[in-house]
Amino acid sequence: MDLAYIPSPSTGVINLGPVPLRGYAFCIIIGVFVAVWYGNKRWIARGGKAGTVADIAVWAVPFGLVGGRLYHVITDYQLYFSEGENWVDAFKIWEGGLGIWGAIALGAVGAWIGCRRRGIPLPAYADAIAPGIALAQAIGRWGNWFNQELYGKPTDLPWALKIAEGTNREAGLYHPTFLYESLWCIGVALLVIWADRRFKLGHGRAFALYVAAYCAGRGWIEYMRVDEAHHFLGLRLNVWTSIVVFALAVAYIVISARLRPGREEVVEPPKPGSADASTGSGTAEDGTDATPADPATDDSGPLDLDKDREADRADSESAPKG
Repeated sequence: MDLAYIPSPSTGVINLGPVPLRGYAFCIIIGVFVAVWYGNKRWIARGGKAGTVADIAVWAVPFGLVGGRLYHVITDYQLYFSEGENWVDAFKIWEGGLGIWGAIALGAVGAWIGCRRRGIPLPAYADAIAPGIALAQAIGRWGNWFNQELYGKPTDLPWALKIAEGTNREAGLYHPTFLYESLWCIGVALLVIWADRRFKLGHGRAFALYVAAYCAGRGWIEYMRVDEAHHFLGLRLNVWTSIVVFALAVAYIVISARLRPGREEVVEPPKPGSADASTGSGTAEDGTDATPADPATDDSGPLDLDKDREADRADSESAPKG
């Protein structure tokens, strides 16, 4: 008799009248809002302007969703294009199936487009949103709970996940790998926040730390999963991806720290046509006005050479002649 376990929802869809609200999509949407909200707070703290993170997210989020789905479909093509499968299901993103590697890669392309349009350095933007992305992943993983997917090996632990009989799955108690990854992502977010405050990470190093820390956890969590996956040299494809991406992220942190130490002083230039742009002002990292003083209009006194010359001429004419 099983005394304790994590139950799975009987359905992943809640019907609000004629509108179906799918748990997987709901978790993704909430995660995006959290990432944008917290990223905006960090961006403002760095000296940026409110709303910039959301403006760039308009580009990054759609690109990320497309990239995540493409990665999943390409690496698990047999689920959609093998005999007896319906290739139309490849477009049903609400049924689950987003690869984080593709989401980050193509999402970065969208963010680059948005940053380029605003004249903002992509590494600074990436540093600001890194913890928010980890939190979004932590929330998004609960979408797998709604779909009863991506669980681990059978277990009798008190926190085992109870899976019901269904298509391509057997009823039983399994490791809740979705929960493991969700908790790991929360830990990654806290690590990046702490390291950023402690070491003043800049030039993309906070984002690289997020990538490295996530990969470290994804490697062992992926190893526990029992869902069908491609293998290479005895390891799942996503394990190899975690190893390679982890190495690249660590290398970037080391090389970037040597080539570009410190943190960006100004992360967001004024918009063209704004009052700040017309006066050449900018915002420093501490939020102070970075506009240089004009010696011709400084409060210490105007610089007027013509008046000085007239005063000298008057003095010379009024002086007694001997």
